[in-house]
Amino acid sequence: MEDSALYPLKFYPLFKNKIWGGNKIKTDLGIDYSPLPNCGEMWILSGVEGNESMVENGFLAENNLNEVLEIYNADLIGEANYARFGNEFPLLIKIIDANDRLSVQVHPDDAHARQQGLERGKTEMWYVMDTEKNAIIIDGFSKKLTPESYQKSLADGTLMDCLNAVHPAKGDVFFIPGGRVHAIGKGILLAEIQQTSDTTYRIYDWDRTDNNGNHRELHTQQALEVLDFSKVGAVKTNYSYNKNATSKIVECPYFTTSVLTFDKPIKKDFSTLDSFVAYTCIEGICAIRTLNTIVPMRASECTLVPAIADIVELFPEKEAKVLEVYIDNPEQGTRN
Repeated sequence: MEDSALYPLKFYPLFKNKIWGGNKIKTDLGIDYSPLPNCGEMWILSGVEGNESMVENGFLAENNLNEVLEIYNADLIGEANYARFGNEFPLLIKIIDANDRLSVQVHPDDAHARQQGLERGKTEMWYVMDTEKNAIIIDGFSKKLTPESYQKSLADGTLMDCLNAVHPAKGDVFFIPGGRVHAIGKGILLAEIQQTSDTTYRIYDWDRTDNNGNHRELHTQQALEVLDFSKVGAVKTNYSYNKNATSKIVECPYFTTSVLTFDKPIKKDFSTLDSFVAYTCIEGICAIRTLNTIVPMRASECTLVPAIADIVELFPEKEAKVLEVYIDNPEQGTRN
């Protein structure tokens, strides 16, 4: 390769047909090249084995994300992140269109995942991009249970009486740690940021069947082993919001996420951050300039800024909103 300098990367999306999926990714977000009749998920940044995102722009086009990581190592994701995750990109970012209810489900945390022979668990967060009236999100149990009382509720059909259900609004944020029961209801469009894992244990799937009359597989025993039976209180994440300022909404060991709504150019200094930064546009049109490269984005598109980038500039067309995601490792120190 004649030019080997890293630059901000855009990727082709991966589309996932789901029994509960719809067409909002095409109709509402304008992604009119989705080939699927029930596109429930669009993976916009993925290092999941066998589902790696493919670079769209620049001389690295047609290489997948993990191949780029193998070449550039810490320059792409940061020294501490490379020491921690190696040649697998550590986050998965999706757009989810729930045209019907997703299953009631749970993901393992890291400790339970290792007990089950998996490399890592799955902690995630949701940013609600749009929602229909009376839509429901299930987030945790509404009362403290024991494994025995939980199994009884499954057997006698009263599980829904034990679940914490809320009506989401546009802009709401939900943090779902591994071990927490959850479900996305019908009529919700959201962005999901999660650990790189595709491990899901279905608990209840509303007794629905596919076109052949088959029920989807449930994972009753696996779920029982990883569920946190604690009562969950208020579930919406509280955060302050100011236009043309970065508002942090989630901070955990797996990712730090902020939201930025801006109608004027913004300059960010990441010189002390030892991490990549992923920008997902969730409203409007904007452009990112860094490492002598300009990358345009529209709603639902993602740009990966390499860890070696110190200064990042964002330019809106009228007004835009983005999610900013990185992995902070303060105990590891900052980049030299």
